[in-house]
Amino acid sequence: MAHFAKVKNRIVTNVIVADQDFVDSYIDHEAGKWIKTSYNTMGGVHTEGKTPLRKNFASIGGVYDAERDAFYEQQPYPSWTLDDNSCLWQPPVAYPNDGSNYKWNEDGQEWELIDNSV
Repeated sequence: MAHFAKVKNRIVTNVIVADQDFVDSYIDHEAGKWIKTSYNTMGGVHTEGKTPLRKNFASIGGVYDAERDAFYEQQPYPSWTLDDNSCLWQPPVAYPNDGSNYKWNEDGQEWELIDNSV
C-alpha cells in the first residue's frame, strides 16, 4: 500500500492509501491526477533513510509543483521564501531556539513570544 494525492490545478484535494494497481485502474470522473506521495518524507529527507519522494508528504490544500516534482504547503506569509532543497517555507528571521513558544508577526517581521501563563 502507498499514499496517493489527488491534484487539481496544483492543489491537493485528497490523499488516500491504495495499491498502485487500484490507482492505475480507477475510473475517476473528477478532474485531476493521482500522484504518489510518501508519508515518511519531510523536507526532502526520508525518515527511515530510504530515498525521499517529492520533498514532503502531500496535505489537503497543499501545493504540488510539477517543475520541482514536490509537494509543499501554501505560503504562510508573504515574507517567507521556499527553500529549494527542502521545499519548506523559511521565515526571514530564524525561529528563536530558547525553548519558548512564538508566533510570527508579519507586520513587524519578528517572532512574538506566546504567553502561556494565562
